[in-house]
Amino acid sequence: MPFEIIRDDITNLKTDAIVNAGNNRLKASGGVCGAIFKKAGLEKLQKECDKIGHIETSQAVITKGYDLDCKYIIHTVGPIWHGGGHDEEKLLYNTYLNCLNLAKRKRCKSIAFPLISSGNFGYPKDKALYTARCAIEDFLAENDLMIYLVVFDKNAFAISQSLFDSIKQYIDDNYLDDYRFDNSRRNAESSLLDDYFHMEVKSTLQSVSDSIENDEIKMFKKASKPVDATKAATKSKSKPKKPSIAKAILGDMINDKNLIDAVSNVEDTFSQTLLRLIDATGKSDSEIYKKANIDRRLFSKIRKNKDYNPSKSTALSLAIALELDIDETKDLLEKAGYALSHSNKFDIIVEYFIKEQNYNIFEINEALFAFDQNILKA
Repeated sequence: MPFEIIRDDITNLKTDAIVNAGNNRLKASGGVCGAIFKKAGLEKLQKECDKIGHIETSQAVITKGYDLDCKYIIHTVGPIWHGGGHDEEKLLYNTYLNCLNLAKRKRCKSIAFPLISSGNFGYPKDKALYTARCAIEDFLAENDLMIYLVVFDKNAFAISQSLFDSIKQYIDDNYLDDYRFDNSRRNAESSLLDDYFHMEVKSTLQSVSDSIENDEIKMFKKASKPVDATKAATKSKSKPKKPSIAKAILGDMINDKNLIDAVSNVEDTFSQTLLRLIDATGKSDSEIYKKANIDRRLFSKIRKNKDYNPSKSTALSLAIALELDIDETKDLLEKAGYALSHSNKFDIIVEYFIKEQNYNIFEINEALFAFDQNILKA
């Protein structure tokens, strides 16, 4: 995916470039800046920085990565927060864009940012995050680059309090604890099993459908006759292959003519449905996969293979890019063998944004990250 929020130490990343949000004199200091200088090799990095000298706020310059795992360090200076009335937002926006354009000129394929100005420079974290997202989103609309926003700990990250409170209330109103879930008593493992079984059934039915030819139904019936595993084992030294859950349940149904007729007219696959929905929007493929924050190569796989089954996260990302309502989203997910559950906070948060008709995947991911959930990614 082109943009991802991660919790890590930026000095450990193996991206083409990392961003050092330092000071105007390009001197080693405390915090993340000091850690970058130390791990890169203090004397070597400081010597190159001294040759560059002074930089202005929002300006970006580049040095070698030295002992870090990255090729380059892009040095920049974000604005100091003075209450918001001194062009701080514009300066911070330009800080990100200048770094991104410099990485592009150096033909970098990946870059990692800290949340610039949100530490000692006093920029409110939610406002710093909003400006970072706007700059990154605007850049990615015209460019391809893998961008990471690196958060060292939860205290260094925040969405707006009003959004956080609104989502929290929606979770409280909709989340089903085990003791309230009397009918199915579903936990994370059983939810995964449901998804697995759904996909197995779909895969099995599709395999049956693909095997049927008008003049070969009898042959198919004969071929699908259950085999006695004990007899088969005596004829071969190899252990009989254990059937899948779906096949085990469907085994007695395979010879049923009604089933054969049904799978002969199997519904459109996820890929076929997706492409039909894209055509209905009148938008280009690139507009959709960029809005879904997924890689062009992954989208190409989905387009070329009508039977491609994406991850649940990818399917949801594409539903959001298409701006589907909640029922349409559930229908598209079902094509890939998934469902939304109110026993899953991740699902509830995504559902909240869909019902609010907020289809900005970057903002959705910020909220998921703030609530300690996995983000939407391919």
